[in-house]
Amino acid sequence: MKVYQSNAIKNISLLGSSGTGKTTLVEAMLYESGVIKRRGSIDGKNTVSDYFPVEKEYGYSVFSTLIQTEWLDKKLNILDCPGSDDFIGGVVTSLNVTDTAVLLVNAQYGVEVGTNNHFRYTEKFNKPVIFVVNQLDHEKADFDRAVEQLKENYGGKVVLIQYPVNAGVQFNAVVDVLKMKMYRWKPEGGEPEVLDIPADEMDKAQDLHNTLVESAAEHDEALMEKFFDQGSLDEEEMRIGIRAGLLHRDMFPVFCVDGHRDMGVRRLMEFLGNIVPNVNVTQKPKTKSGEEVTADPAAPTSIYVFKTSVEPHIGEVSYFKVMSGTLKAGDDLVNTSRGSKERISQLFAVAGQIRTNVDMLVAGDIGATVKLKDTRTGNTLNAKGCEYIFEDIKYPAPKYRRAIRAVSEADEEKLSEVLTRMHEEDPTWIIEQSKELKQTILHGQGEFHLRTLKWRVENNDKIAIEYKEPRIPYRETITKTSRADYRHKKQSGGAGQFGEVHMIVEPYIEGVAPQETYRFGGQEYKISVRDTQEIPLEWGGKVIIINSIVGGAIDTRFLPAIQKGIMDRMEQGPLTGSYARDVRVIVYDGKMHPVDSNEISFRLAGRNAFAQAFKEAGPKLLEPIYDVEVLAPSDRLGDVMSDLQGRRAIIMGMSSEKGFEKLSAKVPLKELGSYSTSLSSLSGGRASFTMKFASYELVPADIQDKLLKEYEASKKDEE
Repeated sequence: MKVYQSNAIKNISLLGSSGTGKTTLVEAMLYESGVIKRRGSIDGKNTVSDYFPVEKEYGYSVFSTLIQTEWLDKKLNILDCPGSDDFIGGVVTSLNVTDTAVLLVNAQYGVEVGTNNHFRYTEKFNKPVIFVVNQLDHEKADFDRAVEQLKENYGGKVVLIQYPVNAGVQFNAVVDVLKMKMYRWKPEGGEPEVLDIPADEMDKAQDLHNTLVESAAEHDEALMEKFFDQGSLDEEEMRIGIRAGLLHRDMFPVFCVDGHRDMGVRRLMEFLGNIVPNVNVTQKPKTKSGEEVTADPAAPTSIYVFKTSVEPHIGEVSYFKVMSGTLKAGDDLVNTSRGSKERISQLFAVAGQIRTNVDMLVAGDIGATVKLKDTRTGNTLNAKGCEYIFEDIKYPAPKYRRAIRAVSEADEEKLSEVLTRMHEEDPTWIIEQSKELKQTILHGQGEFHLRTLKWRVENNDKIAIEYKEPRIPYRETITKTSRADYRHKKQSGGAGQFGEVHMIVEPYIEGVAPQETYRFGGQEYKISVRDTQEIPLEWGGKVIIINSIVGGAIDTRFLPAIQKGIMDRMEQGPLTGSYARDVRVIVYDGKMHPVDSNEISFRLAGRNAFAQAFKEAGPKLLEPIYDVEVLAPSDRLGDVMSDLQGRRAIIMGMSSEKGFEKLSAKVPLKELGSYSTSLSSLSGGRASFTMKFASYELVPADIQDKLLKEYEASKKDEE
């Protein structure tokens, strides 16, 4: 592959829901451009794009795959992204380093939840969008309905470039209203016949052509003036207008293809080569400091590593985008993210598992290298004198969690290393070593997401693992005021142990001061605040510890030990061993011994006095509540609502969004363990959801009783 300059490089994300045919379309594009001699198939497990063993096993894309090809003296860098919402990380990664999105729509189903999800990300990253209606040969293909849904969802910016003459099992022709020609294919597809538009299609074609001309003219003042003067534009002028419309997201062109039969693929690639904006005119990436970086081959070299992959027979492969300058094989760069040096020993142009050595890559281009020593996903590597550092890619919050462990304890250390590597390959797999829950928690985007990881660990790394329902990070707090005292006394020859602590505990509410007088059992306790320690807790909330000791009942040198004892119980609450929060503790009295008192004595006395007072202060469990937003088809709304209500959800609102119903609810985390799977089953895979931590709220009394009994039973089992 020759070296392409920035004005001849196009970076494109290929998006679409599962089943829209992205991988099959890529095979046709590679075949048409001569990269491969024979098209593979998903059933045959021999496609260029889905080449990982797990992708062949399951028959769906797991990773975004770089596909590079040449067409019309242009280099097309295409990132073929997974369709499943479980692998949304690939979409987010790709849109961060590409400039245009090609969004496939299944002609049978039209706009799906996945279509809307992907489109929202193109909005977020402000990327141009081209819609491609695929699988037009299916017996249930309905192009007109698909276009109607596109316009309902995305407005008048949706403009047809093509429409099919005979969608369905007989599909073999489209009318192109930019070229004003009809393209017709033989059964094997490939190169079409280019024909005049039939008389019975001319009125429709002319109307759509006029709409396209008007839309193209809107985006350039000179074109608009010419359009008003002459009433038309030539093809090159329309290209200029369409390119401007694309750049500003003011036009979403629609194409027709049948990737399986290789129909319409050449024309789509021609459009990508001729009209899609080059990397030197698209929006400029920004550094962490906010500096815009121009794709200038003459500038200092800087590359951004956006993906790391461990690939069969090769090992670790680093995929990068050249942000500025020109990168050559053998260049020495500095990893500004980690402070280490790297030599780029080899450069590759990549088409799936096909890698071609190249000598250099210029600004805006995308490539790969191998065997970097100390470089991770998200790192910036610069030539001497360049100080750019680019932002890490921000991924959506996880929606599914499971506790993970190796079946054999001997494999635990190896499993930890494998999980760290997995996170490098897919940053939406998040590994949490939870000290609180005493579990390794694996977070992901859904059941398929975690099932895929399990398959890879067990089949590639030969480690048997198991998933369990993770424990819930409950919190403990109190609802009323109580008092307790505790004497720790131990004598076993020689110096003994003695410490006595008296304390009051009450709920802590921000802005509410402690009382001056408390009354318990008819006795009054006056408080004189000598010192206040306000301790923000790592797990949320606070503990306030007030020293109200008078007359030297306890020496001040023992107060830190009492505080440690209180914190011991805050980290392991008396009810279920969960973290406690939002408690005010007033230490008002105690006793000490001139010989036997020491730090350990007062730590134990403080811990036990606090535990006793806590249990008598109306202790309650708090549970994590999440804000959940569900996007579901209208015909499944009732089932989705019923399911949520069965999960103790509080419905906060409903609205319609682009042909789907949006539900907002607050749901306890305990009820969301299998929600990803249930929602998919309820909606036939057509719904999606997001979840975000909202707050901790009181657990209902019946559920608290059940949890306390379970905890007591587990403690007995441990004994």
